[in-house]
Amino acid sequence: MPQHKSPLKRLKTDAKKRARNNYVKSTIKTLSKQMQADMPAEERQALLDKIYSQLDKAAKKGVIHKRTASRRKARIAAYVNSVLAATPEE
Repeated sequence: MPQHKSPLKRLKTDAKKRARNNYVKSTIKTLSKQMQADMPAEERQALLDKIYSQLDKAAKKGVIHKRTASRRKARIAAYVNSVLAATPEE
């Protein structure tokens, strides 16, 4: 344990940042896993917009790198396009 005030304060801020980062990352993972579920195209598009928003916010806050966010968005979009192309038109 640190003996001075400044490192003690730093421990508190680090804990807050770690909690925020873990929350944001787990939210992104949860939304990405929800995309795998069977759902109509409208719901899938709404979920896609939500994932894009969360990834952009995470990149803006510095939780993940902006290129990581871009790569994940591209992979999710490719998945959605493949699913929508595979489903028959009704």
